[in-house]
Amino acid sequence: MSPTPHATRPSDGAPGARPGVTLVHTREALDRLLDQARTRTAKAPAAPRAAPAAPVAPAGTEPARTEPPADTPGPEGPVPGPEVPGPGAPGVRPATPRVAVVMTMGALHDGHATLVRTARERVGPDGSVVVTVFVNPLQFGAGEDLDRYPRTLDADVRVAEAAGADIVFAPSVDEVYPGGEPQVRVSAGPMGQRLEGASRPGHFDGMLTVVAKLLHLTRPDVAFFGQKDAQQLALIRRMVHDLAFRVEITGVPTVREPDGLALSSRNRYLSTRERRTALALSTALFAARDRLAAQQALRARAETLPASPSRAEALSRIGESRAAADAHAVAQAAQHGQGGGADAVRAAALAVLDEAAKAEPPLALDYLALVDPADFTEVPDDHTGDAVLLVAAKVGTTRLIDNLPLTFGAPA
Repeated sequence: MSPTPHATRPSDGAPGARPGVTLVHTREALDRLLDQARTRTAKAPAAPRAAPAAPVAPAGTEPARTEPPADTPGPEGPVPGPEVPGPGAPGVRPATPRVAVVMTMGALHDGHATLVRTARERVGPDGSVVVTVFVNPLQFGAGEDLDRYPRTLDADVRVAEAAGADIVFAPSVDEVYPGGEPQVRVSAGPMGQRLEGASRPGHFDGMLTVVAKLLHLTRPDVAFFGQKDAQQLALIRRMVHDLAFRVEITGVPTVREPDGLALSSRNRYLSTRERRTALALSTALFAARDRLAAQQALRARAETLPASPSRAEALSRIGESRAAADAHAVAQAAQHGQGGGADAVRAAALAVLDEAAKAEPPLALDYLALVDPADFTEVPDDHTGDAVLLVAAKVGTTRLIDNLPLTFGAPA
């Protein structure tokens, strides 16, 4: 049976469908659509399609954003990763990719929609955007929320369509893993045993296994993943590089609610009071970011002062407040390895999380880590260059993660 556009009760070949996104559940149906898409774009440009509409915020609210609050110097930067070759000859990929994929576990929100819109912009009106919806049992451990993870396919298809998707691929577990769980899996290696990997043993092996399989099934030129799952994104890039997948991996900045909470499908589990506590994750990250910015500003200002036994005293003499002089003394200590650099940035975040642990309901911290994005090992106090500050915690029964890319300047 041929795949058709999405109907009220989605199924391959369902009657009464409305135009737009096409929902398929089988590999065969997906293959037909992908073959048609590549043949069509190879022969002639398709008719232009309208750009996807921006999400409409409820009355009285601000729209979700893909950057921190207004006092942020700029949007969150990409987590670095190795460049990888695209489809075609080794090391060569088309200047304009023809097929993009966005992999999800469903329960789509505006973070996912942002990924789809970004994919649509990248492939253009003549390309095809595939959204996969699959709750992967391999990446859930014992006692995790596999059974209660939200499954909202009808709503997911509507979100995907509004954001500009062409195909939604929503396979069953048997379709992805015929014959049961795979005997051969992808190992995440040492990076996958740290942080999230230590807290959720086997999670990253299961995640990489299904990503590898979905890359084979969807055959994309480019795949888009959110930077909110920073360690996941780094591992996918590593797998694609090490196993020579011909696909480009692109990270998309975290999308946040107006109050800073990172969008997540698990946010729907939070009560009103739990959500207030959960804001401590993003608040802690922003406090660390602000501490780093203050340190760097003080160091830059210090460079404009004449040499003296005490630049803090010099600041006082030119009319700065005593508080500014004390802060500058802290910056000087950081320059000399006395606990002001990366350690001070960690401490600023931890102070917020410690307060949240006393809230009602309390925040139960799993980890706070400031890591090198190349291997996700902790950075030293005198670190310079890129880093990622990550936090994971439980509020009630809901486990949440968040992160913020940071850049440490060279010591003065």
